[in-house]
Amino acid sequence: MRSKANFRGHPIHPALIPFPVAFLAGAFVFDLLGVWLNAPALWSTGAHLAVAGVLTGLFAAAPGLIDLVYTLPPRSSGRNRGIKHMLLMLGTVALFAVARYLRNGSADAPGVESLALEALGALLLGIGGWMGGTLVSRNQASVDMRYANAGKWQEERVEMVDGAIVVEPGKLGVDQMRLLRIAGRSQRLVLARTETGYVAFDDHCPHKGGTLAGGAMICGTVQCPWHGSQFDVTSGALKAGPATTGIATYTVRANGRTLRIEGVLKERAAAR
Repeated sequence: MRSKANFRGHPIHPALIPFPVAFLAGAFVFDLLGVWLNAPALWSTGAHLAVAGVLTGLFAAAPGLIDLVYTLPPRSSGRNRGIKHMLLMLGTVALFAVARYLRNGSADAPGVESLALEALGALLLGIGGWMGGTLVSRNQASVDMRYANAGKWQEERVEMVDGAIVVEPGKLGVDQMRLLRIAGRSQRLVLARTETGYVAFDDHCPHKGGTLAGGAMICGTVQCPWHGSQFDVTSGALKAGPATTGIATYTVRANGRTLRIEGVLKERAAAR
């Protein structure tokens, strides 16, 4: 059974992030100023901002989870960074939620416990926000990098039987790629078309685990979008670093209207 899906990146996630960040940071600032200046209007505003920050933070977590599961490659530095980012942001939301719970009402001044929890939450918010920016800029979460004639991003979920995968070539043009997700495994493959025929290789840069399907392929060479390592898609040989080893490639045999990918290897250890 094969199914097609598109989880290249979730554009909603970056658009939602500014709201919880602004609300939660504002809650801490207004509460701190309210206590310092003894201004009930300020700490009341902080209480309302905390509620808004917790709610929007939970709302933004849903597309963020989709990015973590489907966009960031498994066995990669990006996936590891994404998990840490998720834990930091959820911890931030939890701290502000507890701080708000400890207050009897928005009209009451926040106590020392609430301010301490919000201060710790603001610290985690800053670290988590920086890490989220790194995910977008370095690991290209929610970024769709296109190049000339790359075609639309294509994904397909496939099953492996006796070490082989059978797929239909579809409308792949020369220098275009399709990501193949193997059912029951975190390992992913790339089906690509060169000027001389179809090739298949691991969707895993040996440097930091970047997705090669999200990179560029020109004249039989694929370039990782994260740090620029280049590989020969036919032999898997390394052509340019910073990677120090090549990639695994697989035999592709034409069988009527389908392609048979043979020799799929076992999954490899996670990139650090």
